Amino acid sequence: MFARSAALNQSGPTEFVFRRFTTAPHFQALLFLLFLLLYLMILCGNAAIIWVVCTHSSLHTPMYFFLSSLSFIEINYTTVVVPLMLSNIWGSRRHISLAGCGTQMFFFITLGTVDCFLLAIMAYDRYVAICHPLHYTLIMTQKLCIQVVAFALGLALFLTVQLTSLIFTFPFCGHLREINHFLCDVPPVLRLACADIHVHQAVLYVVSILVLTVPFLLICVSYVFITLAILRIRSAEGRRRAFSTCSSHLTVVLLQYGVCAVVYMRPQSSSSLDEDRLFALVYTFGTPLLNPLIYTLRNKDVKSALKKVISGKGTTRTP
Repeated sequence: MFARSAALNQSGPTEFVFRRFTTAPHFQALLFLLFLLLYLMILCGNAAIIWVVCTHSSLHTPMYFFLSSLSFIEINYTTVVVPLMLSNIWGSRRHISLAGCGTQMFFFITLGTVDCFLLAIMAYDRYVAICHPLHYTLIMTQKLCIQVVAFALGLALFLTVQLTSLIFTFPFCGHLREINHFLCDVPPVLRLACADIHVHQAVLYVVSILVLTVPFLLICVSYVFITLAILRIRSAEGRRRAFSTCSSHLTVVLLQYGVCAVVYMRPQSSSSLDEDRLFALVYTFGTPLLNPLIYTLRNKDVKSALKKVISGKGTTRTP
């Protein structure tokens, strides 16, 4: 859909080509092995969280439902990017068709948007758990949890369809254009358009505000109330446990929103594509890898469930 209108504006079949990280063969092999190792760690870490949450009845709570949903999104998020990136590093063919580029951009933005929305939903879950503990099970029902995740996915799809369709209505100059990136992200693709992109940049800022600024403000408001509630806890141990639960989520939030805001919300004139590639490596590998590490190393319930799986003591399932 988003590629068809763009194809009509081309004088011939158009392809994009990704710029290499390096042309040195030994360094290419090193990068390939490094990114492959990180990718496998992301797959194993997030898959382990999904497995543990699904197979242990003690983890069948809203908090861990959202955590497993986040891990599922992270697996697909990196899979949209990394296999193609690895093939471009190792192989000689680095071309991607117009339709392929549009498809990758669509799924990359959609999954990244759902990721941001899920972090905001998890903040609200922590707010209800800490500020309204007696009503937690009444508010955060299974039906509501499924509905908010479905709404996040639906809103992400709606925003991404509009943005991606708008970008690929552009004419792209020439038969073959080089993308100074390792994926079809919005800023580098916009730079290849043979038209005035000011309106499209304005749309990108609006979408970025909806995806990044609004959820981040909701997270901040949630944590203001959470902090006030924690400070009213008389027990020092209780305050420590509450802050420990929230600090894991805050660490992921600051990394995800901070890096994405730098890439998508700073002025185009002050941005550097080389810097954008480095930042993209952070949110492509960094946050998906840190999610399982942070939530497992700082969460006693998940660590206990993982130990049971590793020691072979079996799992407990709900009937």
